[in-house]
Amino acid sequence: MEKIGKYQITSFCAPPTIYRMMIKESLEGHDFSSLKHCCVAGEPLNPEVYNRWLEKTGHKLFEGYGQTEMGVSVATTKWMEPKPGSMGRPMPIYEIALMNKDDGTFCERGEIGEIVLKADRDNPPPGLFRGYRDDDELTDSSWYDGWYHTGDQAWMDEDGYLWFVGRADDLIKTSGYRVGPFEVESAVMQHPCVLECAITGVPDPVRGQVIKATIVLAKNYLPKPGSTPEEIAEYRKKLAKEVQEKVKEVTEPYKYPRVVEFVPELPKTISGKIRRVEIRQEDTLKMTRESE
Repeated sequence: MEKIGKYQITSFCAPPTIYRMMIKESLEGHDFSSLKHCCVAGEPLNPEVYNRWLEKTGHKLFEGYGQTEMGVSVATTKWMEPKPGSMGRPMPIYEIALMNKDDGTFCERGEIGEIVLKADRDNPPPGLFRGYRDDDELTDSSWYDGWYHTGDQAWMDEDGYLWFVGRADDLIKTSGYRVGPFEVESAVMQHPCVLECAITGVPDPVRGQVIKATIVLAKNYLPKPGSTPEEIAEYRKKLAKEVQEKVKEVTEPYKYPRVVEFVPELPKTISGKIRRVEIRQEDTLKMTRESE
């Protein structure tokens, strides 16, 4: 934040993690007057972060979506009006659709499906990879019938904007419902105690899975120095209850996290994406130890 003012930065791009940290650190006392354009990529942008950044700096955040395998294929461009939480519309050079993975049919507006891209493997469009090196089997599993399958789930609104739901393997099936982690994370983020959050599913004998929130606390909500383990446990129990109630207020009650864990940090990739798979693996390992 100091460097933006010092060097009069005009265009700023960062993953949502950076914006979240700046907001929680406090934007007060910093000079953002030089900024002309702010964009975000790498992982979905929570509406709460969008709204807070706009409130404090006067700048809208323009989100984009792409993969290692392809360039930016969906984006909120400068001539579009951003919708908080949406990654924008498909780029003109790509034919993007949403497909039902079970039967290969295309989704209606408002229906969740896999993001797919129309592409000829012998002559792919600019920015799209040609395949996984030395792994034809993996390439064939994601690129067939004239479509590249991203493995990402989304839905499209009436204006043609896409809304990210999550990776196919990140979706949580609880009591017959399919729940995307991003929606719940956005709800959890509305509580001021939350700096970062990851939503995952935990195996449950009755519901199939229950929703778990793994939370990093904002520094103003860390337990007081010198607190006893009992006091810390009671304090975290109170915060967990508040977070659960907040989620019930802003989304359907069945989507609230029944399990809440507070951690010092979340596992991430080098580009700042949260590694939910690592959290799931750790939970599975804990359950295995407990059963033994």
